Amino acid sequence: MLVLGLGNDLTNIDRIAASIERFGDRFINRIFTPVEIAKADRRPMTRAGTFAKRWAAKEACAKALGTGIRGGVFFTNMGVVNLPSGAPTLVLTGGAAERLAKLTPAGHSAEIHLTITDDHPWAQAIVLITARPE
Repeated sequence: MLVLGLGNDLTNIDRIAASIERFGDRFINRIFTPVEIAKADRRPMTRAGTFAKRWAAKEACAKALGTGIRGGVFFTNMGVVNLPSGAPTLVLTGGAAERLAKLTPAGHSAEIHLTITDDHPWAQAIVLITARPE
């Protein structure tokens, strides 16, 4: 197994809540995928925390990719989804998927490992990107 990238992010839930309050759907649709929005909307009591964890996951992923949010990597290119087991992972599209393909050595497949947590007012995510021989 090869380590391709590691990223971490700590986000203030109240800051995300304030952005949602101020900018509403314009903010939400610019940052989050439809799957992420649907998940947060099913959690009215923890909606801001749900969004904050996903914000942190996107930031951590962009760091693990080595780009940050630039160079064709956009927030909506990285979407948090849950596996059937409930474990979170990331699905990459667009520029983020292209960057991952460039990082992945020939004959290997990339795997994204994600852990997210929150304890108000903080949300944290850690992303580890590895590659295994095919």
